[in-house]
Amino acid sequence: MKGRITGISGPTVTVDLKGLKLYDRVSVGGARLMGEVVRLERERAIVQVYEDTRGLGLGEPVQGVGRPLTVRLGPGLLNQMFDGLQRHLSWIFQKDGPFIHAGREAPPAETVHWRFTPEKKPGEQVMTGEIIGCVEEGPFRHCILSSHSGTLAEVAEGELEPGKPVATLEDGTRILPSHEWPVRRPRPYRKKLATQLPLVTGQRCIDFLFPLARGGTAIFPGGFGTGKTILEQSIAKFADTDIVIYVGCGERGNEMAEMLEEFTTLRAPWTDQELMARTVVVVNTSNMPVAAREASIYTAVTMAEYYRDMGYHVLLLADSLSRWAEALREISSALEEMPGEEGYPTYLASRMAEFFARAGVVETLGGQTGSLTMILSVSPPGGDFTEPVTQACLRTTGSFLMLDTSLAHRRHFPAINWFQSFSLYEEEVTRHFGEQVDPRWGELRQQCREVLQREEGLREVAEIVGSEGLQDSDRLLMKAAERIRQEFLAQNAYTEDAFSPPDKTLERIGGILDFYRGARERLAKGEFLDDILKECS
Repeated sequence: MKGRITGISGPTVTVDLKGLKLYDRVSVGGARLMGEVVRLERERAIVQVYEDTRGLGLGEPVQGVGRPLTVRLGPGLLNQMFDGLQRHLSWIFQKDGPFIHAGREAPPAETVHWRFTPEKKPGEQVMTGEIIGCVEEGPFRHCILSSHSGTLAEVAEGELEPGKPVATLEDGTRILPSHEWPVRRPRPYRKKLATQLPLVTGQRCIDFLFPLARGGTAIFPGGFGTGKTILEQSIAKFADTDIVIYVGCGERGNEMAEMLEEFTTLRAPWTDQELMARTVVVVNTSNMPVAAREASIYTAVTMAEYYRDMGYHVLLLADSLSRWAEALREISSALEEMPGEEGYPTYLASRMAEFFARAGVVETLGGQTGSLTMILSVSPPGGDFTEPVTQACLRTTGSFLMLDTSLAHRRHFPAINWFQSFSLYEEEVTRHFGEQVDPRWGELRQQCREVLQREEGLREVAEIVGSEGLQDSDRLLMKAAERIRQEFLAQNAYTEDAFSPPDKTLERIGGILDFYRGARERLAKGEFLDDILKECS
């Protein structure tokens, strides 16, 4: 299928190419820019170009690729950095330098000779999604999944050459170590399971007060300077998960550079392996084409589902979802669609709901149990949480962790507001921590919340009469709440305290609440508060 360009409006191009389908990939112009069909009309198609269109002219050739936007899934993804179109950025840097030239194609992964260890033998029946064998990808066992059902005629063993199959079925179907998958189509599984196990992040405020579950979703909305990026990067470093997919969606390039520098030197506390060995980074910074930003989220979640299908626990972090929504708004505006609230497209909420639905714990086609957890930051303009993106996320997320500007200005990190945040996973996760860590977990959490809530009510009184005008019992409570805030809820992301496992978390909050309980008992016996505090200091 070949045609010509008949109109250009920024990254939106009109073509006279017939026979296209919605979301088909298109090669645009002499530079062979990558585009995607976003609207079909009687005599023309509207193509969204994912690269810079400067210099593109009317009448230049257009050719349909015959398939939608896909990603290549197979060995070689880990410890790599891609853009939203899955172009290998390290490879491009070596060939062209620090800038991506228009129309530049790049392999999605390094070409290496993988050593294949089979788990099936010729003559055995294999079903779609079953494990045929594996290759060692760094410290990980990378499973090769069957793309078809049938009887195995041949199974490879030893070193694989690029492009050679790992197995062949009796009907002649070849099963390759890599395959392509449309990014907008969720990968299949047998059934979805309930979220029960916790995702330990190492952040005491999250793990203790607002726990996350494997297979769940969470959003971090916060204004400028509230520490969204630092918090997401801290979770990426320390979370108890097998694979991390990190998306830098429209963020500043220097932040991504700092993260990559840290990840290449730090080690995961749970396994003592290099952080990058378990990480895939998808980058579409603010100076890269905005249209590709919309694709980056789908590229990342498809790679995350791929590792989930091997039975791994995968964590997807996106910074930030607001930049993705802004890309949707820009594309919608170029298509002259009817705008919704604040100019966002009317389908913003449904698009987000479809995306959130790709998280979860599943029984894979091969019979394993894998999970995909999403933690997404949101950047509401001016810290306004009533804006459309935050509100659309609130309808579908399982955990809402509000980052408070006033806490950030007081240098309290993470700046999570413990009165406005919530988690829908508390009951299941508390039961697990009560069984595996300490039966007092739920009781201590309730006591901690009561102290913080009572302190909030006393604070207004203290501002009027001064702390000296309060009763000793109230002064003691405010002292206990201050210790909870400063010694427990606050963590410095650049010290050893940046990571706190569950047993250390319980030990620390238990010590503070034991102090409060003991001091209250001594106060009831008639001892002076100043003497009690002096002994405990």
